[in-house]
Amino acid sequence: MAFIVFEGGDGAGKSTQARALVQRLRRRNYPVLLTHEPGGTSLGESLRRTLKGRQSPSPLSELFLFAAARAQLVEEVVRPALQSGVNIICDRFTASTVAYQGYGRGLDPELIHQLNLAATSGLSPDLTILLDLPVEVGLTRIGSADKDAFHTAPQEFHERVRRGYLAQAAQDPARWLVLDAARPRRELSREIWAKVQPLL
Repeated sequence: MAFIVFEGGDGAGKSTQARALVQRLRRRNYPVLLTHEPGGTSLGESLRRTLKGRQSPSPLSELFLFAAARAQLVEEVVRPALQSGVNIICDRFTASTVAYQGYGRGLDPELIHQLNLAATSGLSPDLTILLDLPVEVGLTRIGSADKDAFHTAPQEFHERVRRGYLAQAAQDPARWLVLDAARPRRELSREIWAKVQPLL
């Protein structure tokens, strides 16, 4: 079974491509579950409302809240599904914390590593798909509707997040697929499917 994660900055199209992959898997009768962070459980959705509000917690509090949501998701959803033979597609996972709370907020990388390790019990994706997009393009895609505290952060914050993602991908190229998110959606979907097929 495969555990596949979609990552990227705001407006990169992660959710769109994650749903497209799930539909493709279902058409081919692969058992699959789509989930997201923060969320995917009752506790996670409650924490999501806090984290996605217009008033953000302190950076350290934010880190612990994301870790709590992730621990619950892994324990309640991800690990049981994988153990029962279901493929998992997840919109964001540990790399988001490294990028946003590490590179973006400037929190201690070792603390983040230890929290991610504890929250996941060492579980890591088979493949992380990074949809990379210039920050200004991504923020323009979001528009003005329903902006949260992350969307309204300064552009420099989002630039640091982008660098954080690219740095992680460069450190582990065998388990990352980096794609130009400005390319046509169908073209991206085909390339993602070509990479995912051998993992199934």
